[in-house]
Amino acid sequence: MLPNAQGVFETHQSVHPVSVIMYKHDLVYLTEDASHDAAIEHINEEAFGPGRFTRAAARIREQGPHDLSLSFICTDNGETIASVRMTPVLAGTVKGHLLGPLAVRPSHKNKGIGRELVRIAVEAARRKGSEAVILVGDPPYYGPLGFEKVAYNALSFPGPVDPGRVLVVPIAEGVHARLKGTIAWRE
Repeated sequence: MLPNAQGVFETHQSVHPVSVIMYKHDLVYLTEDASHDAAIEHINEEAFGPGRFTRAAARIREQGPHDLSLSFICTDNGETIASVRMTPVLAGTVKGHLLGPLAVRPSHKNKGIGRELVRIAVEAARRKGSEAVILVGDPPYYGPLGFEKVAYNALSFPGPVDPGRVLVVPIAEGVHARLKGTIAWRE
């Protein structure tokens, strides 16, 4: 390469283009079905370990099945890499759904997949007539997704829960006033 009359080095299209490695993700969000059970179990085990069965929310989930029509997975090139489940609950007098577990494989974290699963699940619950979506989780993560804190110690769980982590997306009118008492699985 030689400088031109102004002393600037120029290239003439004899240089080969730079190769760029691109990672294409084919993310697809689907309603959960029984064929996803093993993959979801693996994802939850990876995310939460054996302690996941001792949590108060797990005690509620043991009372009855989750709602498949409101539970979703995300696949990447056909591999299940994330899931969220919704369990029907009666919380005080509110007929709502308990969101969780929400889990994303470590290889796919921080890409907005969990947030999208939550958005999809909450919207599906709204369309199905749920009065609220409730969860036990981190307010800084779930707050921007529309979750609000439930009044301190308003709901009694079947096990210890940090009352500052009990959150709700109120869908029906007067939800906060009716979230008083126990929370349990409902048909």
